[in-house]
Amino acid sequence: MEKERQIIFFEKHFQQFYLKLNGGVRRKIGYVFRIIRTVDKVPIKFLRHLMDGLFEIRIEYESNIYRVFCCFDTGNLVVLFNGYQKKTQKADKGQVQKAMKLKQKYFDKKNKDDDQKR
Repeated sequence: MEKERQIIFFEKHFQQFYLKLNGGVRRKIGYVFRIIRTVDKVPIKFLRHLMDGLFEIRIEYESNIYRVFCCFDTGNLVVLFNGYQKKTQKADKGQVQKAMKLKQKYFDKKNKDDDQKR
C-alpha cells in the first residue's frame, strides 16, 4: 500500500457508540482499525462491501459481534458513520439505512464545501 489509510469520524454517531463499550471491545476495535489502516487488502473477516459504496467493519469479541459502517473517500480516507452490537444473524436494517443516510449527508456536505472553495 502506498500510504497508510486515515480513519475519520463523520458527526458523533460512532463516538457515542464507542464510549458505551467496555475496554476489551474498544481494544479489539483498535486492533481492527490498525488492520484497516495498514493492510493493503483487508480480509473480508474484518471488512466487507454491503451496497452502494457502504462497507461494514466487523468486530468479534467474546462471542459478541459489533458492526461499524463506513465508506472510502479519496486519498486513502475511511469515513466512519455509526456502529451497533449485532444481536441476530441479519444486519439491522435500521442501522444500515441510518448509515446510508449519513454517507449521503457526508458526500453532500463535502461537495458543498468543495463548491464553496472554488
